[in-house]
Amino acid sequence: MINFKLVIAAVLKEMLAVTGWIVMLGMTASYSHASGNLTTTRSHTDAVTMQALALYDRIEFGQYQKLRKEVFVKGLTGYRNLYCNGYVQRSRNILSVCDFSLSSNVPRLWVIDLDSTKVLFNTLVAHGAGTGDEYARFFSNRSESHQSSMGFYITGATYQGNNGYSLRLSGMDTGYNDRAAARAIVMHGAPYVSEQFIQVHNRLGRSWGCPAIPQELTQPVINTIKNGTCLFIFSEDGQYLEASTWLQADFPASQNKWLPHMQGEAISGRMTDQNDTESGAEKTETGNLFPALLKNNAAQNSLVTPEL
Repeated sequence: MINFKLVIAAVLKEMLAVTGWIVMLGMTASYSHASGNLTTTRSHTDAVTMQALALYDRIEFGQYQKLRKEVFVKGLTGYRNLYCNGYVQRSRNILSVCDFSLSSNVPRLWVIDLDSTKVLFNTLVAHGAGTGDEYARFFSNRSESHQSSMGFYITGATYQGNNGYSLRLSGMDTGYNDRAAARAIVMHGAPYVSEQFIQVHNRLGRSWGCPAIPQELTQPVINTIKNGTCLFIFSEDGQYLEASTWLQADFPASQNKWLPHMQGEAISGRMTDQNDTESGAEKTETGNLFPALLKNNAAQNSLVTPEL
């Protein structure tokens, strides 16, 4: 004999389950009038995050400290957007990350080969004197602030400056680091970036805003990342993390109104290094500010939404 109470209970259970799925889809789904497609608002973001985490799990950190997953995800998201819009040299998939939320007394610069999924370098890196003592707390895009600037950079050409072998950087985040060229923010080696300096002063030395690295690693690091690779200086600054277009997984297919001006290879002039506060005087250098970062074809001249 059929137990109608059990049948009714089962039917109600199924109806509730279906209703739950409908409600959930209603909360996450949106209709794109531009494309005519039904899409979930989080699907693209989740897919990008999953890809980044899958790549992170393959990285061989070896004897080096591990870069935090959440910082790597943000770095790779920005790298991906810069790559897909023609700003990263596509023949060398190198991502460099400075985690400036960490103490300056620990190695907090990672240089990662994304093709081989290997960490090539993990070393000390200095922040600006105006940014803080042991920890980086204050950031600026202003000249004479002696503060570091957070955000994404594209590496440029090398030159011999007052701090020796140095690497030019082009800031890609408008309002946060796009004045890097005017401020002469470059990567260079410095004697105050060493374990010995930490032992004497209980903190790493500081620059005038440049990401300075150990002198013995200057040539190998700079030669690895020069000429069109991505450098991400991370800070736990909520305003920046919300504002940076490069950190949007659902990258807008809009016009390039907000892109910083990229200085071409024809531009030359005089620039002054941002020197450290622990040592000598400034020196003026002459040369090209930046090389041609990429020869973009017509299809890459406007922003595109990256494919998965």
